[in-house]
Amino acid sequence: MQERREMDLRKVEQIMGESKGGVVDNKDILNSSKQAVNMAAGNNPTNAVESSTALQRFLDRIPIASIPGINNSSAAGTSVPPQFLMELKTGDCLGDAIRLLHEKNVFGAPIAVDALDMDTATISRKFSDGYIGFIDFARMVLWSLEECERAGTQTKEESNNGIFSMLELNPHIAHTKIGELAKSFLWDPFFPVHSDATLFHVLLLLSKHCIQFVPVTEQSSPKVIGFVTQNAVIQLLLQSSGLEWFDSIADKALSEFQFENDKHAVFVCGDQSIAEAMHILWQSQMGAVAVVERETKRLIGCVRNIDLHLLLDNIDLFNNRKSLTAEEFIHMDQSEVDSEPTIERDLGAFLSAGVLTLRNPFLPRMDSPVTNKKTDTLKQAMNNLAATKGNFCFLIDEFQQVQGWSH
Repeated sequence: MQERREMDLRKVEQIMGESKGGVVDNKDILNSSKQAVNMAAGNNPTNAVESSTALQRFLDRIPIASIPGINNSSAAGTSVPPQFLMELKTGDCLGDAIRLLHEKNVFGAPIAVDALDMDTATISRKFSDGYIGFIDFARMVLWSLEECERAGTQTKEESNNGIFSMLELNPHIAHTKIGELAKSFLWDPFFPVHSDATLFHVLLLLSKHCIQFVPVTEQSSPKVIGFVTQNAVIQLLLQSSGLEWFDSIADKALSEFQFENDKHAVFVCGDQSIAEAMHILWQSQMGAVAVVERETKRLIGCVRNIDLHLLLDNIDLFNNRKSLTAEEFIHMDQSEVDSEPTIERDLGAFLSAGVLTLRNPFLPRMDSPVTNKKTDTLKQAMNNLAATKGNFCFLIDEFQQVQGWSH
């Protein structure tokens, strides 16, 4: 695991070195945006624009191409491995798709209509960009497990192939076409933007459709060249810290904002099995479930969708998922997020923009989830997420009990 992490660090450092300036280096873009907003406000306070309008003008002058990992993703001789920008087709089988994403270390992929798949061929006429959705590794794994449980077929303890042995015993599940999974709402919407779009356009899509990232496509074709996630947007928004129009919004307490999942805390107790945690992940469709102590309800960790690859990496974990507790599982993550001075300043932005890896060595450990209190300001929460490279945080009270989560 440590060797894999060092390889990932070297790969990111190489790509960052080839990028045409990172978020921090692109001061010309940021400064011109700030100057435009200040000129619009003028020196007279009575002419000051609303904070929301100023924020919009600021974001509308920052092109997506300024984010590291986007430009060089499509350039000749790119360092971004092509498998990270792969696609699935509606005619692909579920079992093959799970195996492919796992082997290629890819979190998810856009779905393209298969011309040979008559069931979905007519759908392509409604999607000029060629893609009809996005599906991730975790949802396919969770759906497979739920369907296998419903079928009543269990994989043998001595199995040496984990979930793939289970799928072999359930060929009707393994051979389910990706296109058919739309009936189970396993797809995420696909709302691409071109590389010349602005950050304001991306922010609108993220907030309106409650998605975690926005695909970026080439100007001349629907080919996906990268992704911009919420973390990339946060990295850029924080460049405006200290400006009145930004601070007037960001310095408000979290309690003043209405979050979608503010009052919906999903959790499992540490003594419950990881199989139960996975079932709750599937039912809630939340992306993460908190792990708490049974007696005190104190937060001790979390199980995220993206952590499910561990059950495929280690066959014993998968075979023992009904006896392995959630607390034992979260403490198996012994990775340490090291600081690499040469890439730290743009690391979060690059990871958000360039690729969506399945085994992401830069995310917080399962037993150290990102937390905030409702008395914290929005800016504090943003800085917290930016520093940890996380994409969500749990809202806790003074007793470390989960009150909700935000992303």
